Amino acid sequence: MKATPNSFVIANSSKCIGCKACEVACFAVHNENNNVGATVGTVTTPVISRLYVIKDENYSMPIQCRHCEDAPCANVCPVGAIKQENNTIIINEEACIGCKTCLIACPFGAVDLLPAYDNGEEVEQTNLKQEGEYGLENKVKIIAYKCDLCKENGKPACVNACPQKALTLVTPVKEKKSRNIAAALSLFETVKNYK
Repeated sequence: MKATPNSFVIANSSKCIGCKACEVACFAVHNENNNVGATVGTVTTPVISRLYVIKDENYSMPIQCRHCEDAPCANVCPVGAIKQENNTIIINEEACIGCKTCLIACPFGAVDLLPAYDNGEEVEQTNLKQEGEYGLENKVKIIAYKCDLCKENGKPACVNACPQKALTLVTPVKEKKSRNIAAALSLFETVKNYK
């Protein structure tokens, strides 16, 4: 059986304007059950996307998962919550225990740990309590988030939303095939000129 390399999204920092349309699109596609997309003012959860834009004085670009072939985050997850499915590295949010090992292992800084939400409400852990103002209180469940290559019209939502076309979905098999064809055509032209 032939292995197929994982696809991933890559950003061109010279095109990115830091508008964060990619973050909003990511949030919207992953939060349909939290009243996102109804009307302005009805979003009941913080905007949490699975990528984030970084900026400095000269450049901006989104940081997101590269869906590594030998994913360090999956290799260190003690409960097996991070797996490869359909050439994508995904996190089973129900299985995630929020231990932070994936956050530390990711060489791209693409994993975030944030509160879990369901129907606009923070999900509380069932057994773990923390000291609060009025004694012991339920602790909010923290889970890992990262890009899962959501598909919207054949491409991840962030790629479709980018007004500058700074994001590209890279499919290594297609990329290699097109480079092989280009190299063969170039070689053909070179050989043809020697006749």
